[in-house]
Amino acid sequence: MTFSVLGTDGTGAVGIAVTSSSPAVAARCIHLRPGVGGASSQNITDPRLGTELLDALASGLDAEAALAQVTHGREHVQHRQLTVLGLDGKCAAFSGEGSLGVHHQVVGDGVVAAGNLLADTAVVDAVAKGFATATGDLEERLLAALEAGLAAGGEAGPVRSAGLSVVRDVAWRVTDLRVDWSDHPIGQLRELLEVWLPQRDDYVTRGLDPTVAPSYGVPGDE
Repeated sequence: MTFSVLGTDGTGAVGIAVTSSSPAVAARCIHLRPGVGGASSQNITDPRLGTELLDALASGLDAEAALAQVTHGREHVQHRQLTVLGLDGKCAAFSGEGSLGVHHQVVGDGVVAAGNLLADTAVVDAVAKGFATATGDLEERLLAALEAGLAAGGEAGPVRSAGLSVVRDVAWRVTDLRVDWSDHPIGQLRELLEVWLPQRDDYVTRGLDPTVAPSYGVPGDE
């Protein structure tokens, strides 16, 4: 029901883009922690696993060791599909025997992609390649990867929700965009990103030092 990409640009930023045929996929599958890394829990999703993977990374384990620790002896683990990435760019992925339909995963340098109920395994290959070859900010590269996966066939059925989140050097998600139900969620996510990205850094400034933050001149704030 889902395909996703988890990547870093080597500056300490980590982000995830994900899409699915089910509603509000980003609410369940995206797990990010500034200064630590990222994880995705998908297929028949257990959101607790994403938090546990981040905890394992924070304890000093690398991605492979974190994944091994979280999955070892875990009840129902064969129904899960997991990805994890540390700030060092090392990644790991797990697809249990109960992963739905056509499923696939690709682990690269600074990027890991995975999906289930796919039209073809080439979808995940296209996602990973799309991220590696895209340019621009991390958000743009993550969304380009989703678009490449959709162009390669996407899921076996239509996707209905999508999300994109990034953490950097502050204690919150500097980008956190969601389309929870739509006939064209990836296209709408592109529209949201085009509105958001030019303002992203200003909202960080507002959080850190509102005395120097720009005003957008909204009614009532003259």
